[in-house]
Amino acid sequence: MVQQVTQGIKVSIETTFEGTFYKDYKMQYAFEYTVTIENEGKDVVQLRSRHWRISDALNNVEIVEGDGVIGKKPVIQPGEKHIYSSGCLLLSPFGSMKGHYNMINFTSTKKFRVVIPSFKLSEPSAMN
Repeated sequence: MVQQVTQGIKVSIETTFEGTFYKDYKMQYAFEYTVTIENEGKDVVQLRSRHWRISDALNNVEIVEGDGVIGKKPVIQPGEKHIYSSGCLLLSPFGSMKGHYNMINFTSTKKFRVVIPSFKLSEPSAMN
């Protein structure tokens, strides 16, 4: 598990290798990641958008941006957390992801950025 705290918001990530399959005549490596966003601050916050940088071992880079996470823009009360799972496909058996969430503090109305720490994606047998 990887964790990082930015301005009272703790982001924790766990990953799982889901398997391989062929798509468009290319081997694809499927990974799932579960993100826990915990509000350790004293103000109510909302996640507005996300920015991901997904890299694989073949130097392929994909940038993913969009509103919210999995179709939601969660409001997170102090002491509460929001948990979601998503996934990605790589053309190599290992890679990494990192990024940030754009959030707003409802008390101060200030927008701020929460760092999503870099985490590794690896197919178990690729590590041998």
